[in-house]
Amino acid sequence: MSGLHFGDENFAEQQLRQHRSLARTLLPARRSHVKLSQLKHAGHWPTLLTSFLYFDVSFMVWTILGALGAQIGATLGLSPQQKGLMVAVPYLAGAMMRIGLGLLVDRIGAKNTGLAAQLVVMAGMAVAWLAGLDSFSHTLALGLVLGVAGASFAVALPQAGRWYPPHMQGLVLGLAGAGNVGVVIDALLAPRLAAAYGWPSVFGLALIPLVLVFVAYAVFSKDAPVPATRKRLADYGALLAQRDAHWFCFFYTTSFGGFSGLAASLVIYFTSDFGLTPVKAGEMAALCTLVGALGRPLGGAIADRLGGIRALSFFYLTAALALAGAAFASSLWICAAAFFVASGAFGMANGSVFQLLPQRFAKDIGVMTGLVGAGGGLGGFLLASSLGYSKGLTGGYQAGLLAFAALAAFALAGLAVVKRRWRTTWGAVAAARI
Repeated sequence: MSGLHFGDENFAEQQLRQHRSLARTLLPARRSHVKLSQLKHAGHWPTLLTSFLYFDVSFMVWTILGALGAQIGATLGLSPQQKGLMVAVPYLAGAMMRIGLGLLVDRIGAKNTGLAAQLVVMAGMAVAWLAGLDSFSHTLALGLVLGVAGASFAVALPQAGRWYPPHMQGLVLGLAGAGNVGVVIDALLAPRLAAAYGWPSVFGLALIPLVLVFVAYAVFSKDAPVPATRKRLADYGALLAQRDAHWFCFFYTTSFGGFSGLAASLVIYFTSDFGLTPVKAGEMAALCTLVGALGRPLGGAIADRLGGIRALSFFYLTAALALAGAAFASSLWICAAAFFVASGAFGMANGSVFQLLPQRFAKDIGVMTGLVGAGGGLGGFLLASSLGYSKGLTGGYQAGLLAFAALAAFALAGLAVVKRRWRTTWGAVAAARI
């Protein structure tokens, strides 16, 4: 264990002493392939389903400004930088609020926290529908409220994950997190509804699925019967003192930031660079982001079978190459194909990160979900805003795309740095492949 920090070494020794016998009993599970049919006999599938639906509609409204960005920008006369910031602010707000919701989960329960968060989001959408958005500042104010929807990540995933054993975490958290398919609904329907009824009406129409899911979540979801220790802000600081927490935040900043940043920006990208109508741009954006949304549980399942580090390495390499290809593509279909590949790779990387996270921070998964989720929201803000500023300052999106491709390459290099230490310390006693 040479080269380890003192805290990491103590952690490894403690885990090896206390859990060596437990690890031997769980190793067969590490080598088995988890099947969807197993979900019927473990955990609580109504909570898994309603957590998915809660995250789905939350993600839908979290990214709604991106889906409507071209139409809102045309109405309000926004610059490329302003449009980039408008679609990025919900991500930054969500990043900050995820820690707060994570604290609430441990105090009042995941279900009560989820219900309260949904009420706040529905109130914000109702105000935007009835009062309208008449200025750039109003769009930013709505973006701050929509951050609560983005923070649902810190509620839905731990609520579902706490019902299931360690070797199923990759698949379970991938399925719950697949609620990010809501961005596909946005891209397909929001521009089309805006063209038919006006974009302010879309905020009112979005209340329909929000209310339906709120009722289903209130009736069917449950908190897992496991003890939850109340966390404090100091607990977040204590975890951040461990370098593994930094690595996980960085890895998720890259993967979720890449997926969500693309999801928020592609409608504006296709209308700006290729002259598509908002409806056609939405269809192209939906095609590109669908694979990323559906790829999350697939990435978790692949990580369960092959190991999270190996899966992540492949996904980051693929994403970096695809973003670089998109940056230099002059054809609409080549560019769309590159975004399709990048979004899929980032989506599967999201699932792989959350296959590894519960193995390293099982006792602090609530806090770590908030921290890592905050990193993901920050990544979405960085990509979406950098694309807007790249367009405004250079006349193209190339610089922003290449910058994020470089970030994916750094994440790949980071995995090479940590993989040996992870596999020989906490990974040696983990109940899943590392």
